[in-house]
Amino acid sequence: MPDNHIYNSYQPLPTLSSSGQASTTTKANSVTNKTTNGSNFNQLLQQEITGVKFSQHALQRLDSRKIQLDSTQLSKLSQAVEKAAQKGAKESLILMNDNLAFVVSVKNKTVITAMDGANIKDNVFTNIDSAVIV
Repeated sequence: MPDNHIYNSYQPLPTLSSSGQASTTTKANSVTNKTTNGSNFNQLLQQEITGVKFSQHALQRLDSRKIQLDSTQLSKLSQAVEKAAQKGAKESLILMNDNLAFVVSVKNKTVITAMDGANIKDNVFTNIDSAVIV
């Protein structure tokens, strides 16, 4: 007697971590994780619009140093990353005229770390191949 049953391959439900989030890695979960780690929706929206992302380390530095970026600053940062990319830069220091500094992975368009005026002074920046001043 032939087997006339239709078998569907079912994916198991993702397990929930202690914070109540699914453990599978999807873009939606990535956005959820970023918003629960202190980054607000507006900042995430601006990152998606400008194309510049912030590493977890950079988000922690922005938070601990009380650095708030507006849309104009994000736009300048994105333009500086594009300029560095056009010149073939890989890791760049971006200095902004409002006493902000960012070390950026140009290839990934990801901010690695961020500093304000007080933290820029007496610092040595290593592992960079270029600097952009905006």
